[in-house]
Amino acid sequence: MAVVVVTGRGGAGKTTTTANLSTYFAQSDYRVLAIDGDLYLPNLGLHFALDNVKYTLHSVVKDPNMDPEWAIYKHKETGVYVMPGSSRLEDVLGISGQRLKEIIENLKYKYPLIFVDSPTGVPFDTLPAFEVFDYQIIVVEIERSPIYSFETMVENEVLKLKALGDRFGLEVGVVINKVREAADVIDKIVEVIETDIGVPVLGVIPFDDAVPESVNAGIPVLVYKPHSDAAIAFKEAGQLTEEWIFGSSPQR
Repeated sequence: MAVVVVTGRGGAGKTTTTANLSTYFAQSDYRVLAIDGDLYLPNLGLHFALDNVKYTLHSVVKDPNMDPEWAIYKHKETGVYVMPGSSRLEDVLGISGQRLKEIIENLKYKYPLIFVDSPTGVPFDTLPAFEVFDYQIIVVEIERSPIYSFETMVENEVLKLKALGDRFGLEVGVVINKVREAADVIDKIVEVIETDIGVPVLGVIPFDDAVPESVNAGIPVLVYKPHSDAAIAFKEAGQLTEEWIFGSSPQR
């Protein structure tokens, strides 16, 4: 299975969500691969302290003869296999999204579950790869959207990104991140997403200072501070995502 993680705006926590959901599944004994699909502004490697490695996704994209396994690193603290991207300008120039599709398609035979961190907004970098994805998770941050304009935010972000997933026949879910609002407000928002839009909310993650701390440490918060509010919420999101993808009888 391949899952693409998307968002409508920067700073929503898409990469954090990718890192922690990948960690949940790795900690649950899945062989899971996290790929940095943001070809022009990659930073998934930072979340696993893999931002200065010899081979990256960009190395494999540029050299079709390279074994993709050369650019995959097992993160010792979480057990996640990670294919980080390169932030060097010379590596970014001339990158092909079509080649990314081929890499993901080939790796699906070796890794039962793949999470791909996609660019912000319309994911042009990963668009060719949508043909080989099975699931799409939309990460939404509501703190910067006043409640009176929430429906507009939903229309601009969730509905448009869902339409993209629908076009490729993907199952679509939502994670609400960086939540500071009261429970009754969140309940209303969840109802709008699940009832009016018709997609499941897989997680509601509170704002938590432990998250930036974990990024600085290069260890996703689920392992870095497992008893923090965000870690507990990511664990619950992982459980819901596991049921969403695999049902009651997961295949590992």
